[in-house]
Amino acid sequence: MSENLEIEFKTLLTAENYRAVCELFQLEKKDFHTQTNVYFDNEMNVLKKEKMGLRIRVLETHAELTLKVPVEDGLLETTDDLTLSQAQEYLLEDRLPSFGAVHDCLQTYHIDSRSLKSIGKLTTKRAEFPVVEGLLAIDESWYGESHDYELELEVTDYAAGKIQFRNLLSRLSLTYQPAKNKIQRMLEATQ
Repeated sequence: MSENLEIEFKTLLTAENYRAVCELFQLEKKDFHTQTNVYFDNEMNVLKKEKMGLRIRVLETHAELTLKVPVEDGLLETTDDLTLSQAQEYLLEDRLPSFGAVHDCLQTYHIDSRSLKSIGKLTTKRAEFPVVEGLLAIDESWYGESHDYELELEVTDYAAGKIQFRNLLSRLSLTYQPAKNKIQRMLEATQ
């Protein structure tokens, strides 16, 4: 189990911007990994209404269950590690664990994990590496019939990070394009 404050700034990229950023940082195929996020909510969209996000992320060697809860200047992430076989079992049965830190956190919000079902998935090819400004992620994502590109900068301080993000965009000659969270983009594309 881990808990951390996620503070990130993001912008959508055009395909041309994406290729230029990959060239600038000399990213090669080996620098990318693929991850698939399967998102959960209930029939009443209780998590969406509370601006929370819940996902099982499946990576190449492991998986994780993460609940994101909005807090001032970011999101509080609570994560439980899963093996690939555990994640596959939960996804196949369309259910979540009835134990662990995420389960306990959901209970504090009076949310029954048994009522939560998968609502969609998004697959991302990601390169992630440190830069002067923070931790940079370059993403290409597929969901429903949609496909997009995104740049995310994760920082440790909101006020300083906002300035660092603007400086990074300037340094990379990028124009800011507002980017909704991946779960929001996936839901809009599939509804």
